[in-house]
Amino acid sequence: MKTLAVDFLVKESPNAIAIVDTKLNYISYSNQWLSNFSFHETDISNKNIFDVTIDTPELFKDAIKNALNGDEHINDDQKFVLPNGDVKWFKWKITPIKNELNETDRIIIFLDDITVYKKEIELLHKAEEVARIGCWELDLKSGQVYWTKTTKDIHEVSEDFEPNLEEGINFYKKGAHRENITNLVSTAIAEGKPFDTELIIITATGKEVWVCAKGEVEMLNGKAAKLVGTFQDIDQRKQMEIAHGEISERLKITTETAHIGIWEYDLVNNTLQWDKEMYRIFDVAEKEFSGAFEAWSNTIHPDDKERTLFATQKAVKGIKDFDEEFRIKLKDGSARYIKGLSKTIKDINGKPIKMTGANWDISELRSAELKLARSTKSFSETFEHSAIGMALVSPDLRWLKVNKSLSYSLGYSESELLKMKATDITHPEDMTDSQLFKKKVFNGSSKNLHLQKRYFHKNGNIVHAIIGVTPVFDYDNKPSYAIVQFLDITSRIESQKKLEGLVEVTKSQNESLTNFAHIVSHNLRSHSTNMTMLTKFLNEEEDEDERKNLNRMITSATESLSETIAHLNDVVQVKTGALEKLQSISVLNTINQITKSINGILEEHSAIFKIDVSKTHFVNAVPAYLESIFLNILTNAIKYRSVERTPVIEIKSRTKKDKVLITFTDNGQGIDLNRHGDKIFGMYKTFHKHKDAKGIGLFITKNQIESMSGTINIESVVDKGTTMFIELNQG
Repeated sequence: MKTLAVDFLVKESPNAIAIVDTKLNYISYSNQWLSNFSFHETDISNKNIFDVTIDTPELFKDAIKNALNGDEHINDDQKFVLPNGDVKWFKWKITPIKNELNETDRIIIFLDDITVYKKEIELLHKAEEVARIGCWELDLKSGQVYWTKTTKDIHEVSEDFEPNLEEGINFYKKGAHRENITNLVSTAIAEGKPFDTELIIITATGKEVWVCAKGEVEMLNGKAAKLVGTFQDIDQRKQMEIAHGEISERLKITTETAHIGIWEYDLVNNTLQWDKEMYRIFDVAEKEFSGAFEAWSNTIHPDDKERTLFATQKAVKGIKDFDEEFRIKLKDGSARYIKGLSKTIKDINGKPIKMTGANWDISELRSAELKLARSTKSFSETFEHSAIGMALVSPDLRWLKVNKSLSYSLGYSESELLKMKATDITHPEDMTDSQLFKKKVFNGSSKNLHLQKRYFHKNGNIVHAIIGVTPVFDYDNKPSYAIVQFLDITSRIESQKKLEGLVEVTKSQNESLTNFAHIVSHNLRSHSTNMTMLTKFLNEEEDEDERKNLNRMITSATESLSETIAHLNDVVQVKTGALEKLQSISVLNTINQITKSINGILEEHSAIFKIDVSKTHFVNAVPAYLESIFLNILTNAIKYRSVERTPVIEIKSRTKKDKVLITFTDNGQGIDLNRHGDKIFGMYKTFHKHKDAKGIGLFITKNQIESMSGTINIESVVDKGTTMFIELNQG
């Protein structure tokens, strides 16, 4: 009997209830369960719950299985995504029932589908977020404060933030705003009085935000028990109201100070009312003004009267508001330019009944416009036909307008330049000058500025120019753009550089000539003295064998003299006309040619050759000189190799501004620079006991490099190796 009663209660329960045995087969279930969670079956008794129940979360299934071990499980809301993508929310309570042996012999399951409820909550939260309206609650008994997510978002605090009353009050801006909310909350608690106010809070990130705070009191036994209310972000609306108020006030001040006349025309009674400024503009005494439409129309200049009255009639009929410029004739016969605006007001039947508008004197403006037009025309003609480059440049250094001379100097068309900034084609080393230009001209610290700058021509060449800059200021005295005059001095700079180069070459040649004279004097005098002595010995010697020996010595001395003269001739040739023979030469190609020519020597000594030279590196050089320089350095590396190790020669190149730096590093015998550093490039200076060492190679190499406006330096450590550093101009 008891079992039947239980089954009846379960079956008729308004909730979804099921009882399963330890095999998870249904023992009993409510009608609500059958309709909500079964696969549309009429009887699921003794069937396994997982076989005949709709998809449920895995957590729910695990909880049922755990109940077999005696574990109760309660879940208030669990999200579940069905295979078709639908979202469901469930809540459940799963309780094991134990027998007299304390063993689980059945499980009671309470399962609710709360999807509709959760969606309503979601929509409520969405509405809060969209309207930026949050809720709050203050429990006066416990002192606890609750804020919804939107309320926390408005305060810019984290979701786990737990406020109290003092903290909530302290978010309001210190001063009148905080004092106001404090008084309102205190009054609400003491007297049960609701409040509705607009105040400023300072958010957690320091932003000022206007909010609307509303609060109502829940009373219990005549005392305030709770404060509940809403909290809305009204900052945007409030800012608009404030801005509107400021604009209205500004407009009022403007009309008073700018001498704008205000008028109103009653279309029904044909009466025209003017303010004081209207009388001043029209030069009419108030007592002389009849207040009729004709009193105004008679002042219009005859040449503008027809057009102005036609526009007036369209406004009177409500077809189009009046918006015209016209001239009026004053009592003294002079004319004034007037700007007139009006709005036509209609009654509820759509009939025009009133016009209200404003007039102001624009005579000075029209006069200024005429002068400006003449000035603009003059400037435009000067700008376009100027023999020097001219441009208008914006504060962010964009070309706004350029003339033909500037386009010609830079190689770009006007349309190409207008898509660029001036800095896009400025030489990197002159970028600082560009920033100085921007700072001095566009912050108002300099009225005029002159500087010399370099730009890149479209073909890649460097353009030198003297820049004159004059800022143009707007009505707020802020520079709106600058007028730039561009004097192309490239040919002058190139001529100056060429002249400086010739002067430097001449100076170098003069120094070389002086040194050469000393060398000639010393070397030839030595040979001359030697041959004079040998000739004297030959004349005095009678022994035939000795005479033959002296003849051999004279022949050897003659050959030595010839060799010296040849060396001196090589030195002369290096300094003669080198600059006229300069060409753009590939460093890598020249090295490859040299290595091919000495390949036999390299293989003979098993030399290891490492080349790290870019194929894009070109130098300005005399081809024969460059080959001679590389050949001399490489053969020296082999000639003065160390017998203790395999020769290794590394060649590298890199760019250095407008130069190319080429380094040759070997692991040979090295040179003691402490002893020989000042003589390393001297003529006839040798530093190793080698049979082929003559001391002329490095001397000629240095002269060849310097004749091409280059430099050579050396680093060396005895028994470690030597590095030669050669710098030449980029080709």
